[in-house]
Amino acid sequence: MRAENCLIIDLSNEVKLKEKEVKVKRTLIGGQALMEGVMMQGATSMAMAVRTESGDILTETKRLKGKRWYSHVPIVRGVVAFVKSLIGGTSVLLKSAEVIYPEEETPSKGSFAIATALGLVLAIAMFMLLPSFLADMTEKLFGIWGISLGILWKSLIEGVIRILIFVLYLFIVSRLKDIRRTFMYHGAEHRTINCFERGMELTPENVQKCSTRHNRCGTTFLFFVMVVSILVFSLATWLMSLLGWSNIGVFGRMGVRLLLLPLVAGLSYELLRLLAKLPDNKFTNIIRAPGLALQRLTTYPPEIEMAEVAIASFNLVLEMDENPDILPHKFGEFTMPELKKLVKARLVKAGVTEDAEVDWLIAAALRKKRGELASVEKTTLAEYRRVAELADKRVKGVPLDYIIKRSDFYGIKLSVDENVLVPRLDTEILADEAIKYINSGNGGEGLSVLDLMTGSGCIARAIAEKTHASVTASDVSDGALTVAARNLEGTGAEVVKSDGFSELGGRTFDVIVSNPPYIRSNEIDGLQPEVKCQPHIALDGGEDGLNFYRLIADNAAAFLNRGGALLLEIGYDQREDVMRLLEKDFTNIVCVKDYGGNDRVIFAEKKTTESAE
Repeated sequence: MRAENCLIIDLSNEVKLKEKEVKVKRTLIGGQALMEGVMMQGATSMAMAVRTESGDILTETKRLKGKRWYSHVPIVRGVVAFVKSLIGGTSVLLKSAEVIYPEEETPSKGSFAIATALGLVLAIAMFMLLPSFLADMTEKLFGIWGISLGILWKSLIEGVIRILIFVLYLFIVSRLKDIRRTFMYHGAEHRTINCFERGMELTPENVQKCSTRHNRCGTTFLFFVMVVSILVFSLATWLMSLLGWSNIGVFGRMGVRLLLLPLVAGLSYELLRLLAKLPDNKFTNIIRAPGLALQRLTTYPPEIEMAEVAIASFNLVLEMDENPDILPHKFGEFTMPELKKLVKARLVKAGVTEDAEVDWLIAAALRKKRGELASVEKTTLAEYRRVAELADKRVKGVPLDYIIKRSDFYGIKLSVDENVLVPRLDTEILADEAIKYINSGNGGEGLSVLDLMTGSGCIARAIAEKTHASVTASDVSDGALTVAARNLEGTGAEVVKSDGFSELGGRTFDVIVSNPPYIRSNEIDGLQPEVKCQPHIALDGGEDGLNFYRLIADNAAAFLNRGGALLLEIGYDQREDVMRLLEKDFTNIVCVKDYGGNDRVIFAEKKTTESAE
């Protein structure tokens, strides 16, 4: 159902409300509720504001054509306004649907047109055929009792039935969840206009203090249509009887009434226009009362976020009406500074304060390099959606590296996804110690290196690039191995699937490096969201966090050549435990601290036979 819109009516500038002695600024601006939004229309412009699922308020504006000749012709201007409100209302509703729904879920214009046509047929059946049929049944019922209804009485009964059906229809649809939300936006539209007309500052808090009912509402207009139709149709029926056209049947009467509908709309418009100009008194209040009462079914108190949407739409119309040089824009159109400001505001609310992240997210969404963003003049709705989608992921705690599908490690650009840990700065300490050790002997020429539990392959990649050693990277995860293979392509490094040492056979290496899982199982749920969402297989080190260090301590020596070295990343509080595990098969065990002064890397050398003895 289309939300009822307020018709635009030319009013005097200012009147005084006698009851409250409040000076009211009358405005040309009227509006319409949309799907999760509000449309406002002024003298020269129109604006729509829609709140997206992400919480952003998107807007679109349009310049209106100047007044036409018919705007000064009574009745005719009302007919045109009625038709334009039907066509325009449907159009803006479709626009709002395109904003709040993903592209694949947005109804096509064809399907929307079909739905509108079916709705029109239903409206004719409900408000034309059914009242006429029920009036005929009433006439026959009275005939059984020997009572003959005159033409005027029958027309009056039909009109009353039509009004009752209309009220019942509004009552039923207002109970539907989606329609009720639209009616809440209808209330926000009214409150915003009332707030402005009462000279109050347009803030959400002030808007919420104002009434949800307004004299120029489309609901009141439709009530006037119902009442005026009784008079016009009754008069038409009487004239038809004088001409001998009384027996034209239900469909004949419906045809006549459809032909008279433009006249009814025009007269109703003029009545609403007149009442809007008249000051409040007992007479005008009585006439307005039924329409205002009916608005209780089509307007509901809005949420404060809905008031923000209505204010955004209203302010845009005010600005454009006052300044003809302001150019219109479409939904999703942002200059790059505007888009950056929008994304930054959202990230800051979620505790993400790095300015660089804004550029990374936008660049990833627009499929551009960060340096190319300055050349982007405006974004489209589709581009905005991609930006909003990525920003939403970041707000929910997804690491930036996962979102942009890349990470930097040891000065190297790597590919990453949800199958691997995001390489950390602390892990660069492990890579750096391994590289220094390998390069201490002829640049690693002739040495073999195993990166055990490689994950993304970041350590293996750094060693392969910075040394001449032969590198093997192993992991048990197929997803991790796919990422590692991508990162190690062209380096000559080998990628092997192995659960620990199980698939390495009798192979031996000069150096083994590893950043194994070392988080205690009961601590994982307490990690930061962007850490906790990373693969648990790469985090969970067992009850005490030492499961994989035991595995390495028990097996690594067998896979190391004579004099081979072992380098391990550890948790900040695991130094003593890991060193104790290595004492049996390793010597020269030392610990290297990270940039924060925490214990981070264990270095150990395989014991020779002599030292073992």
